[in-house]
Amino acid sequence: MPTTNMSYSEQQRSLADLMLAVAGESVTLMKKTAPEQALKLKRQDEWKLYLEFLKVTFNLADRLSAFHIPIRDHPEFMSGLEDTVTARLRAVLEPAFGSSVDQNDIMMTISGVVAESRKLYEGYRFSISEESKAKNEMFDTFGGRVADALGVADSPQITSAATLCATAMVPAITAILKGEPPPEAGVAATSSAANVQPVQRSAPRGQTGNEIKLISVMSDVSGDEIETRWGLHPRFRQDLTLEESQQLTKLMNRVAKVLGERYAAVAFSEEWNSWHKAGHA
Repeated sequence: MPTTNMSYSEQQRSLADLMLAVAGESVTLMKKTAPEQALKLKRQDEWKLYLEFLKVTFNLADRLSAFHIPIRDHPEFMSGLEDTVTARLRAVLEPAFGSSVDQNDIMMTISGVVAESRKLYEGYRFSISEESKAKNEMFDTFGGRVADALGVADSPQITSAATLCATAMVPAITAILKGEPPPEAGVAATSSAANVQPVQRSAPRGQTGNEIKLISVMSDVSGDEIETRWGLHPRFRQDLTLEESQQLTKLMNRVAKVLGERYAAVAFSEEWNSWHKAGHA
């Protein structure tokens, strides 16, 4: 694995963290945009969606870095970014999967993402800073691939939401390349979500007022012990039939177990020490 140029290591790490965070939040946004389809997704389907966002983001980083990184350093910069994304992805996955995470598997996955990104998007010739037909065609292609991966081909809502997520990355990547403070994780996806809301509500069923928390899951730390519990809104519990209540209880017990184990895996590490002070997951 090539050694990352230290003069760009901070930018590469900030870019990698942004790319991974926004890819994850974008998948969540896609599921919210198509909730019925989201229920049918398997873990490998969500992973495929995640990688689609990484592919387009690598292309955007490549195009934008050409404006801020000297030509002679550009190939090394992108190679270093690929290595950094691989390392950061492994760091993200390890708390959930432990030592079973294979560095070589992740490296091959990211290498494949970069190779397919070039194959899919390098053929579109345009300046990222200007509007053009080729630029729109590239984002349309990307949006179509996301819709296909979600199982809702030719969905204008999904295509629009995916495009918003990708285009919102442009100013965030630019800021990092300029050496400015990196934006907060998820800024691109959050911005996109705000823009997508009118699409999601194009056919409202009626006003429901303020949002109500129907189900909550909480993990508490007490010394070396962690307790994870869940609860229902009292009115919601009353509206359930006995069979529905039993099914929900069984499901939420599984959810609490998964979340509790996930929290326990990271709660006592140095990186997540602040969680102890917060007292909840």
